[in-house]
Amino acid sequence: MFIILGLGNPGPQYALTRHNVGFRAIDQLSRVARIPLYKVNYHAFWGKGNWAGQAVVLAKPMTFMNNSGKAAAALCRHFGLSPASLFVIYDDLDLPLGALRLRRQGGSGGHNGLKSIIASLQTEEFPRLRIGIGRPASKDDVVDYVLAPFSRAEEKILAPVLETAVEASRHFILEGIEAAMNRYNKRV
Repeated sequence: MFIILGLGNPGPQYALTRHNVGFRAIDQLSRVARIPLYKVNYHAFWGKGNWAGQAVVLAKPMTFMNNSGKAAAALCRHFGLSPASLFVIYDDLDLPLGALRLRRQGGSGGHNGLKSIIASLQTEEFPRLRIGIGRPASKDDVVDYVLAPFSRAEEKILAPVLETAVEASRHFILEGIEAAMNRYNKRV
């Protein structure tokens, strides 16, 4: 069994922002895998089903980004899973828009949602998928940048990236993080 947790902020005002690309990946996964999100507990909006021959929980934390660890820890506890079975999808300023990177484990890279998950699980050892959103021109504009919506041109770049995120997630479930990294980290 796996938990795929997409990071973002709850509320319609954040739905199309750069910081919510993890939520959008979960929405895409929900459609493709036909796993509806309909349960609200464990600090998350989630659903459980079968995909690629595996039991899978798709979830979006209903806390704000800085408290994403509450949902990650509660879901792992409820389903009796180790962090190695938690696959986190989130936005990354250090990757250009359109890029994806899978990692086996690692630090937060300054991402507050990851900081919260690492603190709550007391480990950095969980697989993840980073979706590039690029950086603003000025370091002072980071908060406004991540909480702003994508432009129309950026949305055209993002659409196939979300499809690839679904493929990479499926590959992870079927063959593990190393195989998924070998296949998807080579793409530009």
